[in-house]
Amino acid sequence: MIPTPDLATLSTGPIILFDAECVLCSANAQFVLERDRKAVFRLASMQSEIGKSLYRMHGMDPADPASLLVVDGDRMRRDSDAVLSIYETLGFPWALVRVFRIVPVALRDPVYRFVARHRYRVFGRRDTCWIAPKHYRDRIL
Repeated sequence: MIPTPDLATLSTGPIILFDAECVLCSANAQFVLERDRKAVFRLASMQSEIGKSLYRMHGMDPADPASLLVVDGDRMRRDSDAVLSIYETLGFPWALVRVFRIVPVALRDPVYRFVARHRYRVFGRRDTCWIAPKHYRDRIL
């Protein structure tokens, strides 16, 4: 049986699920936290209990992470759509990535998956999960 995350946790805005062992993913999480002035996003590593649970709820194996997820209530975005939705939400100038929406998902997602498959080899892997600085801890699940 899959443990279900607390519904109150899920209903208070989008959650970015990322690989905290991946250097690229952790850098992106830190980038988002620093630029999310309205504190819209909360983050959870796929290695955390809530992260594992959310991955399983959406039919994915947290032990074989192939995608970044953005979960907002019942809605889930993955792959390039998740990345674009994050940056669009951060506002100007980051929202300019919206221009990539003209590229069909069938072309965007294979590029995303290629980078995701090779992320440890190219960017590196942490021996331990990235820990957010104290001033962001209230946004980490």
